[in-house]
Amino acid sequence: MNNKIIFLKLIFYTSLILLIIISLFPGSLLGLIVFDNISRQPTLADNPIYELIPPSVNNHIFAATLNHFVFYLYISLVGFIIHMKDKTFSRVVYILFFLSIFLEVLQFITPKRAFEIYDVVANFMGVLTGYYLVKIYVVFSKS
Repeated sequence: MNNKIIFLKLIFYTSLILLIIISLFPGSLLGLIVFDNISRQPTLADNPIYELIPPSVNNHIFAATLNHFVFYLYISLVGFIIHMKDKTFSRVVYILFFLSIFLEVLQFITPKRAFEIYDVVANFMGVLTGYYLVKIYVVFSKS
């Protein structure tokens, strides 16, 4: 097996485990590590489109949604690239779609966590975007 594929598989499965731990940790594990505050969630970006979102809208929703979208896009791209040429590709697609919904639903029962529909949509869109990017790559790489 190619060393690059072995390395990517290590990254993919480590990222999946990290995703599960971060999603189900009671409170914010990243907030605990970064800010020493279990209640504070680090975000990838402040709201970069202030003009488009009125001040009355909670900027936390945008920042948290961006976090979810980017992580699920990243994990999907790595997983899909690893498996795009074998028979397990469709299984990985279904697993990531299922995981994107299931981990958020489990936050109903996880202490200090909350289910948010915005997060489910961002998770799902991250996986969907990764899927289409890989499919587009496959089509153009054949020509």
